[in-house]
Amino acid sequence: MAHIFSFVNQKGGVGKTTSSVNVAVSLAVSEVKTLLIDLDPQANATTGISNLTEESNSTIYDVLIRGVNFKDAVTKTQFDHLDLVSSTNDLVGAEIELVSMMAREYQLKKMLESVRDEYQYIIIDCPPSLGLLTINALAASDSIIIPIQSEYYALEGLGQLLNTIRLVQKHINPNLSISGVLLTMFDSRLNLSKEVASELRSYFEDKLFETVIHRNVRLGEAPSFGKPALLYDANSTGARNYMSLVEEILERVK
Repeated sequence: MAHIFSFVNQKGGVGKTTSSVNVAVSLAVSEVKTLLIDLDPQANATTGISNLTEESNSTIYDVLIRGVNFKDAVTKTQFDHLDLVSSTNDLVGAEIELVSMMAREYQLKKMLESVRDEYQYIIIDCPPSLGLLTINALAASDSIIIPIQSEYYALEGLGQLLNTIRLVQKHINPNLSISGVLLTMFDSRLNLSKEVASELRSYFEDKLFETVIHRNVRLGEAPSFGKPALLYDANSTGARNYMSLVEEILERVK
Protein backbone atom coordinates (compact mmCIF):
# COMPACT_ATOMS: atom_id res chain seq x y z
CA MET A 1 0.00 0.00 0.00
CA ALA A 2 1.34 3.42 -0.98
CA HIS A 3 2.64 5.92 1.53
CA ILE A 4 0.92 9.20 0.72
CA PHE A 5 2.61 12.48 1.48
CA SER A 6 1.83 16.08 0.64
CA PHE A 7 4.09 19.06 0.08
CA VAL A 8 2.32 21.76 2.09
CA ASN A 9 2.84 25.43 2.84
CA GLN A 10 0.18 28.12 2.48
CA LYS A 11 2.86 30.59 1.39
CA GLY A 12 3.46 30.70 -2.36
CA GLY A 13 6.87 30.54 -4.00
CA VAL A 14 8.56 28.34 -1.40
CA GLY A 15 9.36 25.45 -3.74
CA LYS A 16 6.38 23.13 -3.19
CA THR A 17 5.85 22.33 -6.85
CA THR A 18 9.54 22.17 -7.71
CA SER A 19 10.03 19.76 -4.82
CA SER A 20 6.96 17.65 -5.63
CA VAL A 21 7.99 17.23 -9.27
CA ASN A 22 11.66 16.56 -8.66
CA VAL A 23 11.08 14.17 -5.76
CA ALA A 24 8.50 12.24 -7.83
CA VAL A 25 10.85 11.97 -10.81
CA SER A 26 13.83 11.07 -8.62
CA LEU A 27 11.78 8.28 -7.02
CA ALA A 28 10.72 7.03 -10.45
CA VAL A 29 14.31 7.04 -11.71
CA SER A 30 15.14 4.93 -8.65
CA GLU A 31 12.48 2.46 -9.91
CA VAL A 32 10.05 3.27 -7.13
CA LYS A 33 6.45 3.21 -8.42
CA THR A 34 5.18 6.76 -7.86
CA LEU A 35 2.02 8.78 -8.52
CA LEU A 36 2.17 12.58 -8.63
CA ILE A 37 -1.12 14.43 -8.01
CA ASP A 38 -1.30 18.10 -8.99
CA LEU A 39 -3.84 19.61 -6.57
CA ASP A 40 -2.95 23.22 -7.37
CA PRO A 41 -5.28 25.24 -9.67
CA GLN A 42 -2.18 26.90 -11.13
CA ALA A 43 -1.28 23.45 -12.53
CA ASN A 44 2.45 24.13 -12.37
CA ALA A 45 3.34 20.52 -11.59
CA THR A 46 1.38 19.46 -14.68
CA THR A 47 3.24 21.90 -16.96
CA GLY A 48 6.52 21.16 -15.16
CA ILE A 49 6.62 17.67 -16.67
CA SER A 50 4.50 18.35 -19.77
CA ASN A 51 7.25 17.04 -22.04
CA LEU A 52 7.04 13.65 -20.31
CA THR A 53 3.28 13.15 -20.57
CA GLU A 54 0.50 12.86 -23.05
CA GLU A 55 -2.53 15.12 -22.74
CA SER A 56 -4.95 13.70 -20.20
CA ASN A 57 -8.67 13.23 -20.78
CA SER A 58 -9.60 13.81 -17.13
CA THR A 59 -8.05 15.86 -14.33
CA ILE A 60 -8.17 15.95 -10.55
CA TYR A 61 -11.08 18.40 -10.87
CA ASP A 62 -13.11 15.77 -12.72
CA VAL A 63 -12.34 13.26 -9.98
CA LEU A 64 -13.25 15.49 -7.05
CA ILE A 65 -16.24 17.36 -8.48
CA ARG A 66 -17.62 15.27 -11.32
CA GLY A 67 -17.06 11.87 -9.73
CA VAL A 68 -14.89 10.52 -12.55
CA ASN A 69 -13.17 7.24 -11.65
CA PHE A 70 -9.69 8.02 -10.33
CA LYS A 71 -8.04 5.50 -12.64
CA ASP A 72 -9.48 7.33 -15.66
CA ALA A 73 -7.59 10.47 -14.62
CA VAL A 74 -4.19 8.78 -14.33
CA THR A 75 -1.81 9.77 -17.13
CA LYS A 76 1.25 7.69 -17.98
CA THR A 77 4.63 9.36 -18.41
CA GLN A 78 7.81 8.42 -20.25
CA PHE A 79 8.95 6.74 -17.04
CA ASP A 80 7.50 3.31 -16.33
CA HIS A 81 7.50 4.10 -12.62
CA LEU A 82 5.84 7.53 -12.74
CA ASP A 83 2.18 8.43 -13.30
CA LEU A 84 0.47 11.82 -13.07
CA VAL A 85 -2.99 13.08 -12.22
CA SER A 86 -3.00 16.51 -13.80
CA SER A 87 -4.65 19.76 -12.76
CA THR A 88 -6.41 22.58 -14.57
CA ASN A 89 -7.53 26.09 -13.64
CA ASP A 90 -11.08 24.67 -13.37
CA LEU A 91 -9.90 23.66 -9.91
CA VAL A 92 -10.21 27.30 -8.82
CA GLY A 93 -13.94 26.75 -8.33
CA ALA A 94 -13.53 23.43 -6.55
CA GLU A 95 -13.21 25.07 -3.13
CA ILE A 96 -16.76 26.44 -3.46
CA GLU A 97 -18.17 23.29 -5.06
CA LEU A 98 -16.76 21.07 -2.33
CA VAL A 99 -18.52 23.04 0.41
CA SER A 100 -21.93 21.52 -0.29
CA MET A 101 -20.65 17.93 -0.48
CA MET A 102 -21.15 15.36 2.25
CA ALA A 103 -17.85 14.45 3.96
CA ARG A 104 -16.18 17.14 1.85
CA GLU A 105 -12.82 16.82 3.64
CA TYR A 106 -12.55 13.15 2.66
CA GLN A 107 -13.29 13.30 -1.08
CA LEU A 108 -9.67 12.82 -2.17
CA LYS A 109 -9.01 10.12 0.41
CA LYS A 110 -12.07 8.19 -0.76
CA MET A 111 -11.05 8.44 -4.42
CA LEU A 112 -7.46 7.34 -3.73
CA GLU A 113 -8.52 4.00 -2.27
CA SER A 114 -8.95 2.54 -5.76
CA VAL A 115 -5.29 3.11 -6.74
CA ARG A 116 -3.43 3.04 -3.44
CA ASP A 117 -2.23 -0.55 -3.83
CA GLU A 118 -0.70 0.19 -7.23
CA TYR A 119 2.04 2.54 -5.98
CA GLN A 120 4.77 2.72 -3.36
CA TYR A 121 4.50 6.49 -3.00
CA ILE A 122 1.79 9.01 -3.83
CA ILE A 123 2.90 12.65 -3.80
CA ILE A 124 0.39 15.51 -3.60
CA ASP A 125 1.38 19.02 -4.66
CA CYS A 126 -0.87 21.30 -2.61
CA PRO A 127 -2.10 24.81 -3.49
CA PRO A 128 -0.66 27.83 -1.62
CA SER A 129 -3.60 28.09 0.78
CA LEU A 130 -5.17 26.30 3.73
CA GLY A 131 -8.56 25.84 2.05
CA LEU A 132 -10.58 22.70 1.36
CA LEU A 133 -8.21 21.37 -1.30
CA THR A 134 -5.30 21.39 1.14
CA ILE A 135 -7.51 19.94 3.89
CA ASN A 136 -8.44 17.12 1.48
CA ALA A 137 -4.75 16.46 0.89
CA LEU A 138 -4.02 16.41 4.63
CA ALA A 139 -6.96 14.08 5.27
CA ALA A 140 -5.65 11.67 2.62
CA SER A 141 -1.97 11.81 3.60
CA ASP A 142 0.11 9.67 5.90
CA SER A 143 2.67 12.43 6.29
CA ILE A 144 3.64 15.86 5.04
CA ILE A 145 6.79 17.67 3.96
CA ILE A 146 6.95 21.41 4.60
CA PRO A 147 9.20 23.35 2.18
CA ILE A 148 10.43 26.65 3.63
CA GLN A 149 12.52 29.13 1.71
CA SER A 150 15.63 30.57 3.34
CA GLU A 151 14.18 34.02 3.92
CA TYR A 152 12.84 35.86 6.95
CA TYR A 153 9.25 36.16 5.70
CA ALA A 154 9.11 32.41 5.16
CA LEU A 155 9.01 31.94 8.92
CA GLU A 156 5.91 34.11 9.17
CA GLY A 157 2.75 32.08 8.77
CA LEU A 158 4.50 28.90 9.88
CA GLY A 159 2.59 28.99 13.16
CA GLN A 160 -0.72 29.12 11.28
CA LEU A 161 0.29 26.12 9.18
CA LEU A 162 1.33 24.09 12.22
CA ASN A 163 -1.92 24.99 13.97
CA THR A 164 -3.90 23.77 10.94
CA ILE A 165 -1.93 20.52 10.98
CA ARG A 166 -2.72 20.05 14.69
CA LEU A 167 -6.43 20.65 14.04
CA VAL A 168 -6.41 18.12 11.20
CA GLN A 169 -4.64 15.60 13.45
CA LYS A 170 -7.23 16.17 16.17
CA HIS A 171 -10.44 16.14 14.11
CA ILE A 172 -9.80 14.58 10.69
CA ASN A 173 -6.64 12.48 10.40
CA PRO A 174 -5.08 11.43 13.73
CA ASN A 175 -2.37 9.43 11.93
CA LEU A 176 -0.96 12.43 10.04
CA SER A 177 2.68 13.16 10.81
CA ILE A 178 5.37 15.57 9.65
CA SER A 179 8.00 13.61 7.69
CA GLY A 180 10.27 16.59 7.49
CA VAL A 181 10.90 20.27 6.92
CA LEU A 182 12.80 21.13 3.75
CA LEU A 183 14.93 24.24 3.43
CA THR A 184 14.75 25.60 -0.13
CA MET A 185 16.43 28.41 -2.09
CA PHE A 186 19.40 28.19 0.24
CA ASP A 187 22.35 30.47 -0.49
CA SER A 188 25.40 29.59 1.59
CA ARG A 189 26.93 33.03 0.87
CA LEU A 190 24.16 34.79 2.79
CA ASN A 191 24.12 35.10 6.56
CA LEU A 192 20.31 35.25 6.41
CA SER A 193 20.12 31.76 4.91
CA LYS A 194 22.33 30.42 7.69
CA GLU A 195 20.27 32.22 10.35
CA VAL A 196 16.99 30.83 9.00
CA ALA A 197 18.52 27.35 8.88
CA SER A 198 19.74 27.69 12.45
CA GLU A 199 16.34 28.89 13.68
CA LEU A 200 14.52 26.06 11.93
CA ARG A 201 16.94 23.48 13.30
CA SER A 202 16.50 24.73 16.86
CA TYR A 203 12.70 24.49 16.49
CA PHE A 204 12.24 21.34 14.41
CA GLU A 205 15.45 19.56 15.45
CA ASP A 206 15.71 16.21 13.60
CA LYS A 207 12.56 16.97 11.56
CA LEU A 208 14.66 19.33 9.43
CA PHE A 209 16.13 17.42 6.48
CA GLU A 210 19.93 17.38 6.31
CA THR A 211 19.61 18.01 2.58
CA VAL A 212 18.99 21.64 1.62
CA ILE A 213 17.91 22.79 -1.84
CA HIS A 214 20.37 25.43 -3.02
CA ARG A 215 19.48 28.36 -5.22
CA ASN A 216 20.20 27.06 -8.68
CA VAL A 217 19.62 28.63 -12.10
CA ARG A 218 19.15 25.25 -13.82
CA LEU A 219 16.46 24.32 -11.31
CA GLY A 220 14.57 27.49 -12.17
CA GLU A 221 14.98 27.01 -15.94
CA ALA A 222 13.83 23.39 -16.09
CA PRO A 223 10.02 23.93 -15.82
CA SER A 224 10.00 26.25 -18.85
CA PHE A 225 11.18 23.23 -20.89
CA GLY A 226 8.52 20.98 -19.36
CA LYS A 227 11.18 18.89 -17.67
CA PRO A 228 12.32 18.15 -14.11
CA ALA A 229 15.87 19.19 -13.17
CA LEU A 230 17.09 15.61 -13.39
CA LEU A 231 16.31 15.46 -17.13
CA TYR A 232 17.14 19.08 -17.89
CA ASP A 233 20.61 18.90 -16.33
CA ALA A 234 21.37 15.80 -14.28
CA ASN A 235 24.66 17.27 -13.08
CA SER A 236 23.14 20.48 -11.77
CA THR A 237 23.21 21.29 -8.07
CA GLY A 238 19.41 21.18 -7.94
CA ALA A 239 19.18 17.70 -9.46
CA ARG A 240 21.81 16.37 -7.06
CA ASN A 241 20.06 18.01 -4.10
CA TYR A 242 16.78 16.27 -4.91
CA MET A 243 18.40 12.88 -5.40
CA SER A 244 19.98 13.34 -1.97
CA LEU A 245 16.61 14.37 -0.52
CA VAL A 246 14.95 11.24 -1.92
CA GLU A 247 17.53 9.09 -0.12
CA GLU A 248 16.56 10.82 3.14
CA ILE A 249 12.84 10.43 2.46
CA LEU A 250 13.22 6.72 1.72
CA GLU A 251 15.15 6.36 4.96
CA ARG A 252 12.47 8.14 6.98
CA VAL A 253 9.40 6.74 5.26
CA LYS A 254 9.73 2.97 4.91
